Amino acid sequence: MQLFTFGINHQTAPLAVREQIAFNVETLDSALRDLVDNGAAKEATILSTCNRTEVYCNTNDPAHTVDWLAAYHHLPASEIEPYLYRLPQEQAVKHAFRVASGLESMVLGEPQILGQMKQAVRQAEQAGTLGFLLHKLFQRTFSVAKDVRTQTEIGANLVSMAAAAVKLAERIFPSIGDQRVLFIGAGEMIELNAVHFAARNPKHITVANRTLERAQALARRINGHAITLTELPEQLAEHDIIVTCTASPLPILGKGMVERALKQRKHRPLFIVDLAVPRDVEKEVAELSDVFLYTVDDLSEVVRDGLDARQGAVKEAEVIIDSGVNEFIHWMQSRGVVPTIRTLRDHAERQRRHEMEKAMRMLAKGDSPEKVIEAFGAALTNKFLHAPTQTLNQAQANEREALLDAVHRIYHLHTPE
Repeated sequence: MQLFTFGINHQTAPLAVREQIAFNVETLDSALRDLVDNGAAKEATILSTCNRTEVYCNTNDPAHTVDWLAAYHHLPASEIEPYLYRLPQEQAVKHAFRVASGLESMVLGEPQILGQMKQAVRQAEQAGTLGFLLHKLFQRTFSVAKDVRTQTEIGANLVSMAAAAVKLAERIFPSIGDQRVLFIGAGEMIELNAVHFAARNPKHITVANRTLERAQALARRINGHAITLTELPEQLAEHDIIVTCTASPLPILGKGMVERALKQRKHRPLFIVDLAVPRDVEKEVAELSDVFLYTVDDLSEVVRDGLDARQGAVKEAEVIIDSGVNEFIHWMQSRGVVPTIRTLRDHAERQRRHEMEKAMRMLAKGDSPEKVIEAFGAALTNKFLHAPTQTLNQAQANEREALLDAVHRIYHLHTPE
């Protein structure tokens, strides 16, 4: 078993790079199967969010898995190589624990990443690429993350991405209560933002989504109106604040659409928060006057508010994580002796069966049970002790001490003084 993790995140790669190797939720199953079927990994899980794309796998050829990532996205390996981190074995375990606990997030301690990681595991299980090793890894990962969140104050004074978006909007508009807000998408990130903005009682709320049913479900919760994405060109100009986060591989809002909306608004300011990776808004939109466009990376300064208050909890979290890593690595190492244990037991069972057959033949000939049992016990004892006794007698001087120590440990022997 060789555990290996590699990928990029908001600390190692800019948004322009992250969006190139992000995985669409609708194609993730096929990507996982492709990774395993072509021999790059025995089992695999892919975590792809706005802040990171990471591959957790069991592989004998880490270089092959890294090459697969670039090839799958039709990119030269050299384009992503400077941003990649590679984490073997113990480092991979610790990284998984830190990610799930929120220690590697843009918002320190944020809880959404744990749900995203659980979803990634469910998807790998659905695709048939979650094997024994990764199942154990994530089982332990979620347990450690729970301990971190319940035993430390890592989530205290948390400023979420949603709260940061509201803060930025309040810098542009005197009162959100006078504005019309449009949410594009209906996933978890949009739901979080919708709740935060709805708490400011905006003048009107609209939810746009590919499927109208999901848009309507969210709109009912926040007293809003639902539309489909096809209605966006006509509806865009009616809104002052736009928050978008979809799984679309292509931009939802192009420069031309936004330009037309600005003309209809007579150049009243338009505030847009794009939380999607790949981006939902063409980057050229930022060049337009009267548009305030923010991406996930732009929100990083705002979410640092309250960071100092959580730093003290990081050390406590690290202690919990290190303990969990040691336990998991010990379990992994113990799995390495399983084949030898199985072979040893098979060998002993063959010897037992052989002596049992001899004993049954003796009984069939009429030998007394006492004699048969005595012969059976003596023969079995001799067979079990023959190999270690012979090895000790034939041992060279430079290895005899180590062998003696091993035999004493294995059989719990105490040599009399």
